[in-house]
Amino acid sequence: MKRVLKLMMVMALLVITGSAIAQPTSEAKRDRAYDRDLLGTREIIPYDHIREADVFWEKRVWRTIDFREKMNLPFTWPVDPFMQFVYDGIMNGELTAYSPLYDDFGEGTALTIEQLKVKYEGVDTTYTYNEETYEEEILLIPREFDYQNIKKIQIKEDWIFDEETSTLVVRIVGLAPIVERIDPFTGEPIGEELMFWLYYPDLRNILVRHEVFNENNSARYITFDDIFEMRYFSSYIIKEDNVYDRFINSYAAGIDQVLESDRIKNEIFEFEHQLWEF
Repeated sequence: MKRVLKLMMVMALLVITGSAIAQPTSEAKRDRAYDRDLLGTREIIPYDHIREADVFWEKRVWRTIDFREKMNLPFTWPVDPFMQFVYDGIMNGELTAYSPLYDDFGEGTALTIEQLKVKYEGVDTTYTYNEETYEEEILLIPREFDYQNIKKIQIKEDWIFDEETSTLVVRIVGLAPIVERIDPFTGEPIGEELMFWLYYPDLRNILVRHEVFNENNSARYITFDDIFEMRYFSSYIIKEDNVYDRFINSYAAGIDQVLESDRIKNEIFEFEHQLWEF
């Protein structure tokens, strides 16, 4: 009797052990040879304070960054699209979007989430002909935000010569995405428009949390905050501070726009260069 009982216990133990071995586990496994924890702890590096009395020279310019240029391809990385996480930051309340008509972030220019949803999401309405009933019917076409329709962004920045540190520094003030408008019925592009302005110092808290793929060294973290602060992008100037508040394309056309943009860029470079004697 005891032998039979022992045999039954051994068999039961084998069954339990086999079940435990065969049971799949839902525990996440590490997908690298080491833990990558640094990105989650990254914080923005605060700017040095600039006193108004130390500002010897200043120029404000507006630039356009075209995502289709080779150097700007990180903005279109499909794994973590730049404009998708920026738009999500607005929708969850982390960021405030401001009217595209004013780039001074003044009182009363902030847009609500509902205003943005109405414009860039929602439903388009059209009419279609029903061949069975011979009547017109209303056709509802759902519209969702598509980051792929954003091919450019505009940035506003200040170039400042700080006498205290004897350095020429640049501070990005605002960023505005430019959306390519698509006809919901034909699918054809019908022009571009400025979506909204974002206050760049607030945006940095989101940029620093999102990694950019580094094709040269996977161990080296590069964030979108690094892209802007280290000037890892290609752009062209579309406006400088002027008494008429005009964009370059309002007084120059064709190749003259390119030449005027280069003139402003060289003016900033030559100002710094001529401060020193060699």
